[in-house]
Amino acid sequence: MLNQTPAPDGQPFRLHTLRNAQGMTMTFMDWGATWLSAVLPLADGTERELLLGCASTDRYPVQEAYLGATVGRYANRIANAQLQHDGKTFPLAANQGAHQLHGGPEGFHARRWLCLEADEKQLRYQIQSPDGDQGFPGNLTATVTYRLTDDNRLEIEYAATVDQPCPVNLTNHAYFNLDGEGTDVRRHRLQLFADRFLPVDSEGIPSAGLTDVDNTGMDFRQPKTLAQDFLKDRDQQRVKGYDHAYLLRRSSGALDCPAAHLWSSDDKVRLSVFTTAPALQLYSGNYLSGVPNRSGGSYAAYAGVALESEFLPDSPAHPEWPQPDCWLAPGKTYRATTVYQFFAQ
Repeated sequence: MLNQTPAPDGQPFRLHTLRNAQGMTMTFMDWGATWLSAVLPLADGTERELLLGCASTDRYPVQEAYLGATVGRYANRIANAQLQHDGKTFPLAANQGAHQLHGGPEGFHARRWLCLEADEKQLRYQIQSPDGDQGFPGNLTATVTYRLTDDNRLEIEYAATVDQPCPVNLTNHAYFNLDGEGTDVRRHRLQLFADRFLPVDSEGIPSAGLTDVDNTGMDFRQPKTLAQDFLKDRDQQRVKGYDHAYLLRRSSGALDCPAAHLWSSDDKVRLSVFTTAPALQLYSGNYLSGVPNRSGGSYAAYAGVALESEFLPDSPAHPEWPQPDCWLAPGKTYRATTVYQFFAQ
């Protein structure tokens, strides 16, 4: 990957690659603590790139799809870019119409993270976010640790502390195409272990309470292609496809119980997702058209699918939802773990 142009802060992009005993490699960048690449050796001896990405690092700061970035302070949307807490109002920096998306225009995806440690198995980044950053209260310190195991698991561990109460919701915004580039991800099969999803309006803001997936196109409790019920529901039609949070079903320990499985259309690759987060956002890449790709051209819509582990969108305004409190208090530590495990079949 070429590094011909410095990052927006004038310094070079710094890349690091993790490798395991199976020959899998994953590459990361300190700008946005971004997951750039995941290359899996297949059973037939070939290799396959499983993530969407750009041809060169200098394209990442100018694309608006958050390809592989660590997003925060608050992933997903906050309605009307505003927080209310203990009688105080905190106006946030809006970057999607009247709303805030993924932490604001200068969120964690658009910053350089400090690399605290790196070897072939593990990588840890840290970011300092000052009081008032994108409108959020308090000074925040966050870390993300990436660990590649020999059974092709990428373990992502998030941690954060604050000195004033603040909602914290960190995730990675990787887009997967298990077929490799150039195919329509709607041919993939997906299984999501969730009984309820959150309806949204055309701006992605929650428009109703948690809703059963029964007898809707939102039901992925049994494996099916993304194409099978695509645009079947008004919920999908509002946002041109799937872009919805699912409240995960818990039957055992979070990291022992899969949240989702995704299969390539040729059945040569499977991805299993495990997470301690209460929800997964399923996004079928509805607005990927024009985003720069690895070959120097651009992606089409539906070129990749994101499975983002997180709190439900706009959770600060909805304490009634059945999930842990997203507000982090001073003296407490936010912790979340998500695992993406890849299988060559």
